[in-house]
Amino acid sequence: PPASQNNEQGSTLRDLLTTTAGKLRLGSTDAGIAFAPVYSTGTASGKSGRTMPNILDDIIASVVENKIPPNRAPKINVKTEVKDEPKDDRKCVQDDCSKLYSDVQYSWICDKHVLWLRDHKNSNNWKLFKECWKQGRPVLVSGMHKKMNFSLWKAESISLDFGNQQADILNCKDSIISNTNVKEFWDGFEDVSKRQKIKNGETALLKLKDWPSGEDFKAMMPARYEDLLKSLPLPEYCSPEGKLNLASHLPGFFVRPDLGPRLCSAYGVAATKDHDIGTTNLHIEVSDVVNILVYVGIAKGNGVLSKSGVLKKFEEEDLDDLLRKRLKDSSELPGALWHIYAGKDADKIREFLQKIAKEQGLEVLPEHDPIRDQSWYVNKKLRQRLLEEYGVKTCTVIQFLGDAIILPAGALHQV
Repeated sequence: PPASQNNEQGSTLRDLLTTTAGKLRLGSTDAGIAFAPVYSTGTASGKSGRTMPNILDDIIASVVENKIPPNRAPKINVKTEVKDEPKDDRKCVQDDCSKLYSDVQYSWICDKHVLWLRDHKNSNNWKLFKECWKQGRPVLVSGMHKKMNFSLWKAESISLDFGNQQADILNCKDSIISNTNVKEFWDGFEDVSKRQKIKNGETALLKLKDWPSGEDFKAMMPARYEDLLKSLPLPEYCSPEGKLNLASHLPGFFVRPDLGPRLCSAYGVAATKDHDIGTTNLHIEVSDVVNILVYVGIAKGNGVLSKSGVLKKFEEEDLDDLLRKRLKDSSELPGALWHIYAGKDADKIREFLQKIAKEQGLEVLPEHDPIRDQSWYVNKKLRQRLLEEYGVKTCTVIQFLGDAIILPAGALHQV
């Protein structure tokens, strides 16, 4: 409406803009404006000076000058759920939110740093997830494989359907990438005798690097793509059409991050002599990540650890009691070991890895970023030093078949 008809100035953003925009005096230095207009100064073709003022800053300045009286709260045309939310998010987490979310099956692991949602079917999971997500904490949702068509994700099924495809295969030991038939990778997935050998006859630890991903995934594997989408945890957040998935609301002209999905497949370290290497080195993702373990292969052949041997390797990790209890549950199948760090510790970890590189006689260039370059897998000895020397604690999570691990953007992790 015209400004003259609007008696409640500033009641909505639209009113705010329509009532203040006409009052702006571009370039004004009138002392009556609470904040002087902001100008950008710079050099272009040898000339410098003030340019057009920032329109938004002028609007803000005008609003401050005509601020809403403190005794009248502005009208906000947004429906809120304040009554359903706890007043103190951090206190809620520390107190287990037991009264507020008594209808949700959950536990806390890793010193209450990770929320474990134990019933993937509970329609109220997202409410507790929301409180945890506000604080940038990882979340684990178990049982996702129960919603999926398991036959689609078996190694032999993928090999049969796509064995003739070419893809990049990474040797995790020396980071050498080769382009070869996908069948060669899948043939050795559970039969160690068919795996590539490297020097000294050692079995190669291979990873099928993000194959397929994005639109290729949807075009190449439509049935698997649909099966994955209908089985995503917390669909309000994780589904491409989720009402709380920010990316789904971005206008088309925005350059979105790579939202996948992508298939990450790798051999386990059980058949390798060096257990201090990983299939995914320490790194950071620029967007939130959902990783579902859809299949766990049981490797067979010479040099492979027995089931009890594999469990023993897991038990040597710094695990909390709930994860140790899951390991003893015969119905659970462990498949991946994650080490997760909070984004706030990135600078400390970066400094630590550069220090270790110098100790090992490696060249450390000024522009080198060990996290961005994904050049390190932080083994148990280094994780202990990281805690003792920098006070950075590792969050260790075992991912079982069907577990979805949801990480906030900026969280460091290795697998």
